[in-house]
Amino acid sequence: MAVQNVMVIGAGQMGAGIAQVFAQAGFDVKLNDIAEDSLTKGYQGIEKRLDRQIEKGRMTEDDKNQALNNLTTTTNLNEASDRDLVIEAVVENMDVKTSVFQKLDEITPEHAILATNTSSLPITDIAAVTNRPEQVIGMHFMNPVPVMKLVEVIRAIQTSDASFQTIQEATEKLGKTAVEVNDYPGFISNRVLMPMINEAIYTVFEGVAKPEDVDSVMKLGMNHPMGPLQLADFIGLDTCLYIMEILHDGFGDSKYRPCPLLRKYVSAGWLGKKSGRGFYVYD
Repeated sequence: MAVQNVMVIGAGQMGAGIAQVFAQAGFDVKLNDIAEDSLTKGYQGIEKRLDRQIEKGRMTEDDKNQALNNLTTTTNLNEASDRDLVIEAVVENMDVKTSVFQKLDEITPEHAILATNTSSLPITDIAAVTNRPEQVIGMHFMNPVPVMKLVEVIRAIQTSDASFQTIQEATEKLGKTAVEVNDYPGFISNRVLMPMINEAIYTVFEGVAKPEDVDSVMKLGMNHPMGPLQLADFIGLDTCLYIMEILHDGFGDSKYRPCPLLRKYVSAGWLGKKSGRGFYVYD
């Protein structure tokens, strides 16, 4: 099956970014959210990003108009009834996601593939609440979606080879690289990244070095574009804690135990850039 019609559920930063790249690649895209103001904000964000590409000479006004012509917004989930692929990008909560997938299972045509953009929740559990588990898959886009070239394509234990092949081909049409991943806590990206961030936090917690010195070592010594503590601030310390807890619960291994300092910062409301303070202070 070739994917032509796509719906993205959730008009936040990730969902709007996913809708944008599909629209730019020529797919017919519906962006869905339960809140009209979220849809407006998401659509305006897409327009601004496309305008920046024009300013930089990376696309023309015609390219922008064509992408926007491929994109519509809706608060009506029933409009998924003609979609080949639906990608869920709602809040990272299993109850919310399974509720969405149960509804989609009833609404979408039999051939449709249902994908989730979850960064850490088990795809196998999400697939199990549907009557088409072989057509459920993970598509974990990296942030910011229009810039980052990687998509983790995560196979639930039930996912069929045909579903994986379809999603791999659709991902390549976006100009991105699809990496095949099996369904384990954290997949690849967060299983590797989050323990590194957590260990960086431990070095601050134990008084080994200040945050800026830890980041300098990783940037100047390891050639990372951003230090782990600055990156944690940009991701959100609450998100980092949540993923570490998923890893710790999923594997039952003490090496994934969240650093007490991370817990303390989150309890204090120091969540990073979005709250104005994390390991650094932001205006």
